Amino acid sequence: MRDLWIDTDTASDDAVALIIALRHPAVRVRGISVVAGNVPLESGVRNALHVLATLGARVPVHAGADRPLARPYASAQEVHGADGMGDLGLDLHGRAPDSHDAVRALLAHFRTEPGTTDLVTLGPLTNVAVALRIEPRLADWVRRCVVMGGTGVLPGNVTALAEYNAWADPEAARVVFESGMRLEMVGWDVSRQDAVVDDGLAAELRGLGPLGRYAVDIQRTVREYCRTQTGLDGFDLPDPIAMCVAIDGTLATREVRAPVEVHLGHGDARGQTIVHLPATAGPQVRVVLRADRAAFVGMLRDALRTPGAVG
Repeated sequence: MRDLWIDTDTASDDAVALIIALRHPAVRVRGISVVAGNVPLESGVRNALHVLATLGARVPVHAGADRPLARPYASAQEVHGADGMGDLGLDLHGRAPDSHDAVRALLAHFRTEPGTTDLVTLGPLTNVAVALRIEPRLADWVRRCVVMGGTGVLPGNVTALAEYNAWADPEAARVVFESGMRLEMVGWDVSRQDAVVDDGLAAELRGLGPLGRYAVDIQRTVREYCRTQTGLDGFDLPDPIAMCVAIDGTLATREVRAPVEVHLGHGDARGQTIVHLPATAGPQVRVVLRADRAAFVGMLRDALRTPGAVG
């Protein structure tokens, strides 16, 4: 059994990543911490709770940072919709998180059970950076940390050089990447190459049942954004493919190990993740460059095939 702690800014692709983890027979999700990112913190918490309710799952959810360490907050609601879930009119209210202190909950878990749990981050790294500033030993307590963020190969999805999660809070990303934590980076470049769902696959996934329809339909605004802005043939799923790598590291078909520097400037270079090759001295990151698309789609089908009641 693989134990995971998931840190997320829950919007439409995060929701699918949560479904993959919560439905996988060899995974136990120990906790979910939420950070402001794709949507404001309150919306991210509501969306995580809605996914759990949809699955009938019970996992502690903790609200965390509502803004970056040093920058003004900027959402990605133009991508995921005002509610983060495709603006479908889902009933996202009526549920409360287990706490409003995600950093304390995260530290408590890893302090109590060091070396037993993988950390998977799906949003800006603010919660993790704050936790590391409070307790640097967290870097040793995390068994491995899989980061959906940055790019190993350009371009980015916010600027030509930067991916959203790193761009949204580059100071936090730098803290994490310099911490010595056992990091694996699955950037947006992997998603746009190996995790695009075209209309044919989307129709197939919707045909798997209520959970498939839910997972595809909440990508409605993402699909339109990809059509008009990124030019992808369908919509891509960056958080789900990162989650699949976290569950099964053999999904990575091409990777390098090297230090990753996070640029703290402004303009296009803000949040750029610079992979130093040939590898130089410093914390070595497993940078995933390509993944097994067929295996990813297989895991996606398996997660969505089980019927679920959507509320």
